[in-house]
Formats: sequence, structure tokens, C-alpha cells
Amino acid sequence: MKMLSISFADGGAIPVRFAFGKIDQGSHVALSANCNPHLAWAEFPPQTKSFAVICHDHDVPSEPDDVNQEGREVPASLPRVDFFHWVLVDLPVSVTVLAEGEHSHQVTPKGKSGPEARHGSRHGVNDYTQWFAADHDMRGDYFGYDGPCPPWNDAILHHYVFTVYALDVERLPLEGRFDGRQALDAIRQHALDQASITGVYSLNPRVAAGLGSPGGAAGSA
Repeated sequence: MKMLSISFADGGAIPVRFAFGKIDQGSHVALSANCNPHLAWAEFPPQTKSFAVICHDHDVPSEPDDVNQEGREVPASLPRVDFFHWVLVDLPVSVTVLAEGEHSHQVTPKGKSGPEARHGSRHGVNDYTQWFAADHDMRGDYFGYDGPCPPWNDAILHHYVFTVYALDVERLPLEGRFDGRQALDAIRQHALDQASITGVYSLNPRVAAGLGSPGGAAGSA
């Protein structure tokens, strides 16, 4: 199975328009365009009945003590955990392309609606649901895609892995509101094949400078 994107190169920097946040010289962070990137895939097994798409960042700090704190930096040595940015399931086998901005084209405070999505598919909630849980102005269920927004003082690049799974069922056994971990548990029981591409992003100006283009804003992942 193969996957590609015209929005960014595999292993390359994710452009700012696909991020939740972007670098701001005055306040460290500002909201960005938050468009979902273009994704396409091919050469999937003939018995495929549906697709699922997951995007996760595996470089999220496991401890929040240093996150976005003036005069401090999140150390590269800190253990890292997963943060889910996109959970999309039940895509019909006829859908092998997701257009740029098709599922997200702006930041939506309190989250986009769901789980219903285009083409009869369903969105799970991403991990901004947990990140903003204590924020009165932002808390809510964040269905669908919300892009990169790593800590502005993180010492490392964050890696965003977009994976498409070919499944042997038309509809996964998930009901109501579900998150990325629940979706992956169901996906693993029905996956025939998979393919991934990875993009990198940083909001730390020192780290982002090495990418050749500026990053985006502050937050969690």
C-alpha cells in the first residue's frame, strides 16, 4: 500500500497553513489556518471494504512542568507520549483522496461537530478535547482534524504521522463518541494493510529555523 501528499513531502516540514498554531514574535503563538493536508493512497488489498485515517504526534512531553514556561525549555531527554490530531473512520473504498481543507479549514473554538463526516464517514475526537478541558473559552469535543501546535519552548522537532488503514469491514464497531486510542483498538482487529507519511513541525524559533521555513504557534502537540 502506498500513501502520498502534495501538501508536504514525507519527512519534510509541514507548512504553516496545516497547523493549529504558528509562531508569533510578540506572544510566542497565534492561531493558524488549520487546514487538513491533501492525502492520497493506492495499491490497497482487493478485499478492502473501507479506510481509516489517523494522524498522531509521538513527541508530546510526558510531563507538563516546563511546557510553555518563560525562561525554560522542554528538554529533549524527557520521555514522550502520543497525541492524536485526526481520527477518521468508515471512509468508503471509493474514496482514495482527501482534498486540502476538505475536513478542516480553520480553528473552531470548542471544537468542530461530529461524529458525522463527509462521504458517510465518521470522525473521532482528537486530543485537543483533553488539552482544552480546563479552558472555559476553548473546552469541548474536538472532532476531526486539528493540526500541529507543539510547545513553543520544546527542544525537539515534533513528528506527525499520517496513516491510512485498509480494513475488511465497511463500518468499524465503534458507537457514539470515540477517541484515537479506541479507534486504533478497533482498527487493529480489521486492518489488511497500511501506509504512512510523516511531517515535522516546531514552534520553537531556534528549532524551526533549521527547517528552512517558520513554524506556527503554542500549545500541546
